[in-house]
Amino acid sequence: MSLNLKSLISVLNAKWEGLETDVFIDHISIDSRSLQNGSQTLFFALAGVNNNAHLFIPDLIEKGVQNFVVQYIPEGLSDKANFLVVENTLDALQEFAAYYRNLFHFPVIGLTGSNGKTIVKEWLNFLLSPDYNIIRSPKSYNSQVGVPLSVIAINEKHNLGIFEAGISTVNEMIKLEKIIKPNIGVLTSIGSAHDEGFLNLVQKIDEKLLLFKDCPIIIYQKNDVVDSCLTQFAAEYMMHPRKLFSWSFTDKAADVFILKKESKNDHTFIQYQYQNEVFDLEIPFSDSASIENAISCLLVLLYFNYDQANIQSRIEMLYPVRMRLEVKNGINNCSLIDDSYSSDFQSLKIALDFLESQTKKGASKTVILSDIFQSGFSNEELYSKVAQLITDNKINRVIGIGATISSFAAKFPNSTMFQNTADFIESVESLNFQNETILIKGARSFEFEEIVSLLEEKTHETVLEINLDAISHNFNYFKSKLAPNVKMMVMVKAFGYGNGGLEIAKLLEHHKVDYLGVAFADEGISLKNGGIKLPIMVLNPESTSFPSIIQYQLEPEIYSIKGLNAFLKIAREKKLKDFPIHIKIDTGMHRLGFEENTIEELIETLKGNSTVRVQSILSHLATSDDPKHYDFVNKQIALFEKLSSRLINELNINPIRHILNTSGISNFPNSQYNMVRLGIGLYGVSNDPAEQKYLENVGTLKSIISQVRVIPGGDSVGYGRRFMAQKETKIATIPIGYADGISRLWGNEVGFVTIKNQKAPIVGSVCMDMLMVNVSEIDCKEGDPVIIFGESPTVIEMAEALKTIPYEIMTSISQRVKRVFFR
Repeated sequence: MSLNLKSLISVLNAKWEGLETDVFIDHISIDSRSLQNGSQTLFFALAGVNNNAHLFIPDLIEKGVQNFVVQYIPEGLSDKANFLVVENTLDALQEFAAYYRNLFHFPVIGLTGSNGKTIVKEWLNFLLSPDYNIIRSPKSYNSQVGVPLSVIAINEKHNLGIFEAGISTVNEMIKLEKIIKPNIGVLTSIGSAHDEGFLNLVQKIDEKLLLFKDCPIIIYQKNDVVDSCLTQFAAEYMMHPRKLFSWSFTDKAADVFILKKESKNDHTFIQYQYQNEVFDLEIPFSDSASIENAISCLLVLLYFNYDQANIQSRIEMLYPVRMRLEVKNGINNCSLIDDSYSSDFQSLKIALDFLESQTKKGASKTVILSDIFQSGFSNEELYSKVAQLITDNKINRVIGIGATISSFAAKFPNSTMFQNTADFIESVESLNFQNETILIKGARSFEFEEIVSLLEEKTHETVLEINLDAISHNFNYFKSKLAPNVKMMVMVKAFGYGNGGLEIAKLLEHHKVDYLGVAFADEGISLKNGGIKLPIMVLNPESTSFPSIIQYQLEPEIYSIKGLNAFLKIAREKKLKDFPIHIKIDTGMHRLGFEENTIEELIETLKGNSTVRVQSILSHLATSDDPKHYDFVNKQIALFEKLSSRLINELNINPIRHILNTSGISNFPNSQYNMVRLGIGLYGVSNDPAEQKYLENVGTLKSIISQVRVIPGGDSVGYGRRFMAQKETKIATIPIGYADGISRLWGNEVGFVTIKNQKAPIVGSVCMDMLMVNVSEIDCKEGDPVIIFGESPTVIEMAEALKTIPYEIMTSISQRVKRVFFR
C-alpha cells in the first residue's frame, strides 16, 4: 500500500491542516505503542469511552510520526505535523478501509455467526491456499476496528479474501459490510454469544445477515429460524439471482444432506447427499462444533467445484486451530511467546507488538521465524519488509528456519539460518539461549511445536491459563464507568490475585494505567526489577522496608504517626525532597489508618515538611458490595470527605483522593474523587450477578487425566475410604491437590471438575498432589484435558460451596502451578 495523503482528504471528508500534503503513506496504525510507527505512517487517533489516542500524539511526533487523522488538533501541535480533522476517527478509519477495499476486484468470502468464524476462516485458508494467494483476517480481527485493519492489508498480488465479521449489538454489521463487501457469504453456528446486545435470536440473525446483503451466494446450516430470517432478508434486499446453499443433518430439502454420521477414535465419518449423489467423507475430529465447521468448509469447496478426491484429501488434513499467542516460561530465564502454527506477514506484525509488550527488563529480544507464505509480495519485497519490521522492533537476533528465508540471510542483522527445523534442533545447544524473550513463529508445516517443547521450562502438567484479552476487557469495562480524568489504580498484590504479577503489570503498563498497588515492598521491588516504570503504591509497608522503598522509588502508604515519623527520619537522613507518600484515613474499616482523633497530630507533623509530599489521601470501604450496609458506606464517604478536606485545607495541598474499590466503582459512582482502585473486578469477578455477565473469565486452571480405572461396587477411593462405590465405577486420577491450592473441603462430592464439557464429581479426599473423580458417564481417556476451574466451575461457584470468597480460591493456587499467559 502506498497512497498519497492529499488524495485521502476527500475520501475522509476531512479538513486539512499541516505542513505538506505531498506525502505517501505505506502504513496505517491505531496503536501509539507500536514500534512499527514511522514517517510514512498514517495514525488514526481513536477516541472512545476508555481511551483517547489524541493524548499520545506529542509522543508520536517525537518518534517521527508526521501524519494523523484526528477529531481535534491537540494544543500547540498544529504546525508540528500533518492533520486530517474529521468528526469521528473510527468512522474515518472504516471509510478509509471501505475506499481501499474498492480498489480490488477479486472474490471475497465473508464469515459471520456466533461460533466458529475464526476456525472456519483458518481452515478455508488451509484448504484453498494451494490454488489461491489469500488475504485473511489475522487472528480474530473481526471487530469494528479489527475488520478495517484486516482489509487494509490487501495488496495487488492477492486473488482471494477471507474475512470474518463479529458484532455485539445492532447497527454494527452494516458498517462492516461496506468494508468487507463479500461475494460469498458463510453463516456459521448461531449461539448465545452477545445475546445481551439483541432483543432476541431473530434480531441477532437479521443483523448478522446484513453482511450478505449484496452476496450472490449464502452458505448456511438449514433450520426453521434461519430460513425464516432469510425469507424476510431476501424480500428486503432483492438481489437476483441469489443462491442459498444449505446443509442439514435433519432436513432433506437441504442442498447437502448428511445421511450418516459415525465417530470413532477421534475421527468422524459422514455420508452426504449432494446433487442426487452420495459421497463419503472423513473428518479428523469427533466433537460436534468441529464437525459443523468442517461441513461449512465442505460447502465452500463444493461451491468452488472441487472434485470429491480433492475434497477428501484436503479435509482429512484439517488440524486444531490455535487462536492465541501464549507466553510460557522457558529455559535459562527465557520467556517464550508461542505462535508456532501461523506464519503470515500481518500476524507477524501483531506478534512483534506483543513481543514488545511482554519483554522483561534486561532481556534481549529474539525471533525464531519460518518461511512466510501467502504474503502477496515477491520474496524479495517480502523479506525486505520483514527485515524492516525486525529493525523497527529492535530485535536483537533472528533465527530463520526454511530454505527461502535462509536465502535472504543478508537482509537480517545478527541472524542464524537453518534449512529446516531438524537442523535447528540439532544445533540448539550451541545457540546458548539465556535471559531472552523469544517469539517462536512458524508455519504449521515447520512443526515449531517441537521447538517450543525443547525451550520450555519443564514443570508438571497442571497449568493456570491467564487470558490477557479478558484482563483488557475487564479493565476497559470498569474504566468506562469513570468520569473523565478520573485516574485508575489497579491492584496487583498477592501475585496479581494469584494470576501472575509481572505479566499483568506489563499489560496494564501497556494500557497506560495510572498506578499499581501492591501489599508489601518485596512485591513492588519485584515489579521494578522486571522493568515496570509505573508508580507503585505499597499498601502495608513495614518500617524495616522503608530504605528499600526509597531505593526502588516505591510510594508507601502511611497509616500511623509512628510509621510517619519512622519514614520521615529515614527521609531526612537521605536528604529527600518531596518524596511521594500516601496518607490512609480510617473511616470505619478499623484495620489501618489515621483516626479522626489523630488528624491534628498528623497535620502538625506534616506542616512545613519538605522531605515528603502527600501524593494521595485514601480510605477503604468495608461494605461497598452489600446493599444492606450502604448507609454505613455513605457515612464512611462523608467522614472521608470531612477529614481529607481538612488535610487539604490546613496543609494547603492538592493530592489525589481515592476511596472506591471494585464494587465501589459500580455502586457509588458519585464518589470517584480523583482516582479509584480496581481489584478483583480486573480478574473477572463481581459481587453483583447482574454485573458478572459483562466480565470475562481470566484464569482457567487446567490439568490432565493421569490414569483411568474401573473399580467394582464395594471398593473405596482415597485416604480414609471416604468414597465407597455403590456399583461398578470408573475413576480418573488428576495430578493436582491441596499442595497446588485445591481445598480439601472441595472433595468428597462437594466439588467437581469438567471433562469434555461434563461434570465429574470429586470422590474421596483431595490428596496433596492428586484428586480422583467419577467419570462413569464420560467417554474419556488418559491424557484428556481437565478444567479445575474457569467457566465451569467458576471461582464464584467454588467460593459459595466452600463458604469463602473468590479471593481465597484465586490466591491459594500454588506457585508450583505454571502460569501460561495468552492473547
